[in-house]
Amino acid sequence: MAHERIVFPMPASCEVVFDVFHYHQWRARWDSLVSHTEVDGGAPCPSVGAVSASTGGGLLRALSMRTEFISYQRPRLAAARMVGTSFPFSKWAASMKHESAPGGGSLLIYTYNIEAGPRVLRWLVEPVVHLVFRRQTVKRFARMHAFLSAHAGEVEAWQRDFHGAGAIDTQ
Repeated sequence: MAHERIVFPMPASCEVVFDVFHYHQWRARWDSLVSHTEVDGGAPCPSVGAVSASTGGGLLRALSMRTEFISYQRPRLAAARMVGTSFPFSKWAASMKHESAPGGGSLLIYTYNIEAGPRVLRWLVEPVVHLVFRRQTVKRFARMHAFLSAHAGEVEAWQRDFHGAGAIDTQ
């Protein structure tokens, strides 16, 4: 099983970074790894126990995955695990922790575990899958950083209207 923890400095607060990732209206504007994400039942963002269906983006468009959120604590932590399997993954789980950064902005701490299959070829397939997944993850969060650099103010204005109106329960 491949395991990694990567820290990404972000040019916005934990609240902004959390929402830009988890609210699909924002994620669709920057995410290079996923072309479409939808929470079962049509919610605008996940919650504990929610299941999301995601379709890969770009060269990974053929990949699709269903994930269940096991933690969703806006704006500090979200964690999910794969439901079923999705080739090349036999197991997938990830968490995103958000911490305020000294001097402004925040840190996104992304931790993941992946297991590639089929089992008899894991020794061969898993290092390649891990390499591609890591590379795409770094690319993905670089795009998120660029989006936040240009649009954090827009997200903050949306948050004042959306969260300020009591539109969601964050627990």
